Amino acid sequence: MTTHFPTLPRLLCALALFLGAAWRPAAAQTPDPWRLTAAQVDPRNYYGVTVANGMLGVVSSPEPFQVKSVVLAGAYDQYGRGRVSNFLNSFNLLNMYLEVDGQRLSGKDVSNFRQELDMQHAGLTTSFDYADKATIRYTHYALRQLPYTVLVDVTITAKKDVSLTAASVMDAPDALREVQNYYNEIDRPHVTLSLLTSSAHSSTGKLQLCASNSFLFSEPHGQEPKVIHEMWDSNMHLMKFNKVLKAGQTYSYAVAGSSITSAHHADPLNEAERLTIFARLEGKERLLSFHAKAWDELWKSDIQIQGDAQAQQDVHSMLYHLYSFSRAGTDYSPSPMGLSGLGYNGHVFWDTDVWMFPALLVLHPEIAKSLLEYRFRRLEPAQRNAFSHGYQGAMYPWESADMGVEETPVWALSGPFEHHISADVALAAWQYYCVTQDQGWLREKGWPILSATADFWASRVERNGPGRYDIRNVVAADEWAENVDNDAFTNAAAQVNLRNAVAAAKLLGLRANPDWLHVAQNIPILKMADGTTREHATYQGEGIKQGDVNLLAYPLNVVTAPAQIRKDLEYYETRVPTAGTPAMTQAIFALLYARLGNAEKAKIWFKDAYEPNLLPPFRVIAETKGGTNPYFATGAGGVLQAVLMGFGGLNITPTGIVQSKTTLPTGWQSVKITGVGVQRKTYSVSR
Repeated sequence: MTTHFPTLPRLLCALALFLGAAWRPAAAQTPDPWRLTAAQVDPRNYYGVTVANGMLGVVSSPEPFQVKSVVLAGAYDQYGRGRVSNFLNSFNLLNMYLEVDGQRLSGKDVSNFRQELDMQHAGLTTSFDYADKATIRYTHYALRQLPYTVLVDVTITAKKDVSLTAASVMDAPDALREVQNYYNEIDRPHVTLSLLTSSAHSSTGKLQLCASNSFLFSEPHGQEPKVIHEMWDSNMHLMKFNKVLKAGQTYSYAVAGSSITSAHHADPLNEAERLTIFARLEGKERLLSFHAKAWDELWKSDIQIQGDAQAQQDVHSMLYHLYSFSRAGTDYSPSPMGLSGLGYNGHVFWDTDVWMFPALLVLHPEIAKSLLEYRFRRLEPAQRNAFSHGYQGAMYPWESADMGVEETPVWALSGPFEHHISADVALAAWQYYCVTQDQGWLREKGWPILSATADFWASRVERNGPGRYDIRNVVAADEWAENVDNDAFTNAAAQVNLRNAVAAAKLLGLRANPDWLHVAQNIPILKMADGTTREHATYQGEGIKQGDVNLLAYPLNVVTAPAQIRKDLEYYETRVPTAGTPAMTQAIFALLYARLGNAEKAKIWFKDAYEPNLLPPFRVIAETKGGTNPYFATGAGGVLQAVLMGFGGLNITPTGIVQSKTTLPTGWQSVKITGVGVQRKTYSVSR
């Protein structure tokens, strides 16, 4: 037997491998499916997370006791941004400060700073140590059961004897004017209410914005700290109290407040105080109990993933944000950034109807109904818009705000020319009927939308002979293609709009305009020489901003042959740049590849749809790779559709939701979708 000794290079290699193993950090902790944790916060690279209830959004800050902004759905005015309506920040009614032994606490004084979002019950908790004196923890909530009301719950544990001064600060955003500040104390035998209230007008005077808050103390009545009011300047005032704690003692208090405008109530000043009094007398425990129950009800509609813990956390985050940015019983519709800030001026685009709506429709039809109520109540301005452009029916604006008129800044050509939005609205209306089978709604609200938009397309086409009812001079769904003819998505969406209007008429026993089906049959879908669907008449293979042709396979179902779907995918997936484009296109690629049975490509495109867009410290989604404008709810809606309709195999059909054969991404073991549709069914897919 011959013995072989390792050479020196082999010894060095083995030693390096041993040392590498010895010094390798511990394996990353498995992502929590329900909690997003920021254990190390860098204020210079911080993108806040939002707690919201579909009406009020509170955006986090890396500074102790501060929030970045408070956004209120439906509050718009003009203030210098493109001469169009813009979202308004509301009063910041949750800013606070804390003084310990006379020293104002700030970020530079704290250690072990940590923030954690509980997505299951929609609370953002911040915790830290202040020197060697105290451990502090507070949680922000936008109360789900009370659309205009928020709460922050504070707990302080003293490490040594300390003297505290805690303040609630009410300050007005710069865009507001004519600020008026009020302080009232209401005494009753069983309670004393301290109300810190402010009112102001928006820049043009269009809206009155009001907010009020109150301390909620844990002591019995008569033993609460004395509240002191201070007026600092016209834009800010505060109320505060003092408390002495012994070493080891824990003390809790809360602030509940309400924000509302004249867009929501005829008397917002008094209503803000009434709502705050209501919350104060409900008490913290009842408020948080009802809030938790409301979120438990929302999460009965869930997506459960086995085999990819990070995807599970990310999908929960996407659902959390879509649930947070919308609510049932309103006529509000989310903007691309939801309630996370003033992005895109808070306007409503196709982002809602095509990208967010289907996921909400499948999981919470009652919420999706609100998004359509927004469109139904703005049908008349859409009809006036069609009239002013020389068309019949209803032409929905590309950017819409409170009034339903065109709100696109004039430098953007999408305002006058991105006409597919009318078909997008009609598609959402038809899908709502398909899922709910609610013929009463279809007759009262769906039919007016479907018929008016069908009339628009019948007047919009240029009739140039059989098969040549051209739709010219549009901005494509791929918005880099401006003023082109016969855009694939626009033409196909118009066909679908016209056919769905005919189907709705038949269901309702109404007479459809015979011209609708005739027009639909003659709108062209162009092809290249090799049979690939051509994006538009002059398309020559250039890069695309976002999906256009591939949307014909989903959600339009105009292209149905697997070979054609694959051909179009293989062509256009190479035309999407690696950066600078919105996040939705890759999600459609993932969805279609799953339906075609390609698990590896489904995984690649699923990850590419959002992972390069994530921002620290909460993995919030930006619109583009390298972008900085969170939270991009449009992208979240697209990825959720990839999971629901791609990996989950769900299809919206005229007879309801049905499940088709599909493929899970490589590495996933199963997907379980609960609470689907009006019957709250469960669907599963396993490998």
